[in-house]
Amino acid sequence: MTKRDLVMRISQETGLIQEDVYAVIQKTLDYITDAVVEHKHVEFRDFGVFEVHTRKKRIGRNPKKPDMVVEIPERKVVKFKPGRKMKKLVLNS
Repeated sequence: MTKRDLVMRISQETGLIQEDVYAVIQKTLDYITDAVVEHKHVEFRDFGVFEVHTRKKRIGRNPKKPDMVVEIPERKVVKFKPGRKMKKLVLNS
C-alpha cells in the first residue's frame, strides 16, 4: 500500500477531498519523523512503537577477500515494534 492508495481509500470511505486527506496524512508522517529524529518515544496503541536504536561499531569482512577487515562505524537506526493486536492479526493471517 502506498500513501496514494491510503489517501484514496480514506477519501472514498469518509467523503473528504483527497487533497485534505493527503495533507493530514503528510502532516502526521512529518510529526512522527520529527519525533523519531528527536529520539522521542512514538507509540500507537495496538499498532506499534517507533524507536531509535544505536548499532554498535563492528568488524566486517568482504566474503571475496576474507583477510580484508573493514570497521563498520556505530550508527543509529529506526526500529518498529508491532503492537499486540497487529502481531495477533499477522500471525493469524
